[in-house]
Amino acid sequence: MTGYGRVLKIGAAALLAGCTLAAGTAQAQETYTLRFNHVLGPNEPFHKGFTDWSERVEERTGGGLKMDVFHSSQLGVEEDIIEQIRQGANIGQNTDAARLGNYVPGIAVVNGPYFVSTIEEAYALADLPTMKKWQQELADEHGLKVVCFDWVQGFRNFYTNKEIREPADLEGLRIRTPPAPIWQESIRALGAEPTAMNFGDVYPGLQQRAIDGAELVYPNITAANLNEVLKIANETKHILLVNFQVVSSKWFNSLPVEYQTALVEECRTAGQETSEVIRQATEAARQKLIEAGMTIVEDVDMEAFRQAGEAAYEALGIVEAKKQLQSEMQQ
Repeated sequence: MTGYGRVLKIGAAALLAGCTLAAGTAQAQETYTLRFNHVLGPNEPFHKGFTDWSERVEERTGGGLKMDVFHSSQLGVEEDIIEQIRQGANIGQNTDAARLGNYVPGIAVVNGPYFVSTIEEAYALADLPTMKKWQQELADEHGLKVVCFDWVQGFRNFYTNKEIREPADLEGLRIRTPPAPIWQESIRALGAEPTAMNFGDVYPGLQQRAIDGAELVYPNITAANLNEVLKIANETKHILLVNFQVVSSKWFNSLPVEYQTALVEECRTAGQETSEVIRQATEAARQKLIEAGMTIVEDVDMEAFRQAGEAAYEALGIVEAKKQLQSEMQQ
């Protein structure tokens, strides 16, 4: 081979190596972004929990997967966001079993009256065969990937301007609930008239007397200053609210496997930590409301409310789904 030929060969090899290195660098620098939406305000414990989750995912993936967290429905109304997720958008949403029940009816039982009574029971749901089957159905048939549901927001109570001790006391009261069947039927079964309304509209809705009360958790009341328009907390504890974090299954499947693992594992870690923060924050919020003059009704006829709540499962035809999960929980 002539000297000229050797130069050409070396030059071609160098060019090929350079192209390979450039391609490898481009691949290594590929990043993914998740825009994560929730309806709560920036002062809610969940918001800090979501930002913690975001920071851990970004650190664990070396910046390869970034999460931008948007509070107060900045990206849009929850139901609209879920539809965008189903179409494959790189958006996440904090939601609940009630809304997911619009796609897989059985899963709505998790949001039903008096379904689980402790945080530990809520965590244990993740290992149940039926819950795994429902999540697979959500992903395969409806485009909704449940990242995790270890985010327990606490017990929901009725907040009104009238003392409530038994279901009959709720008769005629318009109580704000999210717009999903299990929410509506639960509140109707417990004795009130359910009124669908977005969380951000609750304060003005109470001011304008479009509603007579709301069913929420204690930290919601303090964070949104709802005690300015609601004077009585009735401790019915009718739902232990379990939150689900969902993303597009199409988008999730496009991630490198290690990014998928990071997103799921850090979701569970941040969720359980935040649930404990909320457990403590609930008592602090309760005490703050007492000091602000809110009346706390503790002597509630819990058995009467439990019995009344069964009608919600019957109305939606998910009694058997409830029994199936409860059976698996006892095994």
